[in-house]
Amino acid sequence: MTSAQRFDPPTITVSVGEPVVFVNESDEAHTVTADENALPEEGKYFASGGFDDEADARANPSEAFILEGETYSVEFDTPGRYEYFCIPHEASGMKGSIVVEA
Repeated sequence: MTSAQRFDPPTITVSVGEPVVFVNESDEAHTVTADENALPEEGKYFASGGFDDEADARANPSEAFILEGETYSVEFDTPGRYEYFCIPHEASGMKGSIVVEA
């Protein structure tokens, strides 16, 4: 996560079970929030703050903030493409995707 309000890189490819670690390298608070409408079939929802769904994450973004120097880690059990975004910077295009391969 960068001060340019971007995920860098915007798309990554990982294997099932490989951890993805987001590091906030900016002085702004960011979130990592899965797009519920863009999860693969049987793909598990994920969000910083530990929310169970996108509605809860959007209702409580400050509880999901990843501050400067902090990290958030997630692993995927189901192959497919996962889309995600930062709630406070979604409108400015802070979005990304993770391709999970078997």
